[in-house]
Amino acid sequence: MPELPEVELVTKSLNKLVKKRKILTAELLRERLAPKNSPEDFEESLKNAKINFVHRRGKHILFDLDNKKTLMAHLRMSGRFMLLPFERENPKFTHAVFYFEDEERLVFSDQRHFGFMRIIETNNVHNSKELAKLAPEPFSDEFSKDYFRNILRTSQRNLKEFLLDQTKVCGLGNIYAAEAMYLARINPQIPANKVSAIKANRLHKFIKQVLGESIEHGSTLNVDPENIDGSYYGGGYEDHWRVYDREAEPCVNCNTKIKRLKQGGRSSYYCPKCQRK
Repeated sequence: MPELPEVELVTKSLNKLVKKRKILTAELLRERLAPKNSPEDFEESLKNAKINFVHRRGKHILFDLDNKKTLMAHLRMSGRFMLLPFERENPKFTHAVFYFEDEERLVFSDQRHFGFMRIIETNNVHNSKELAKLAPEPFSDEFSKDYFRNILRTSQRNLKEFLLDQTKVCGLGNIYAAEAMYLARINPQIPANKVSAIKANRLHKFIKQVLGESIEHGSTLNVDPENIDGSYYGGGYEDHWRVYDREAEPCVNCNTKIKRLKQGGRSSYYCPKCQRK
């Protein structure tokens, strides 16, 4: 599943490609993609709407429209946006299509069928159930050291699962949680409320650092409009991972073999020497 850096970069690319463009019409080809909007409502709400801009909240991509509506999209496991010319056929797993005036179209495909869309009144977007409970954005003033220390104290869950809770820390996923804990020298199994203030401050710093590093790296990549999301996934940043997906490989700091364990059904990677309990 894409994490905040990937969603941020996809959002910025979409904004460059479709900002100020008019949607002549739209098709919802898989109804379960937008369970709160019928295909008829989906088309009617988007017909002749101009895209003011594209932005993001958490991992949700938001298309702000000039008809006072917002199209919310979540990529989930395998959602993809592609800006296709007239002559290109839709990919096999196309679930929604947005047609522009110049015969180009924005296509959303999703092989795993977990993607999500919803059309909502713009003035209610941040009160929607999808966004209302999200934690502060990691680069915002609200995501302060004080906030982070205080929210850690509220949970007895292991730190890894705590960091993946979007209502506590927004945007982190498996990769960047592992990287941040490694840099902060904190074991993923420790209860969140047992993290000391000093270590919490250190982890806060590295959460922002690893997310920022990935966004900076992605901003240097060339984006293929016909494969927007794919331009970022596996875009070479895996060569910079210090611990994630490196089971049995030597720690870059101490040469101890990296270990992997299961937490909440997902793999956690850590150095048993640098990240002692």
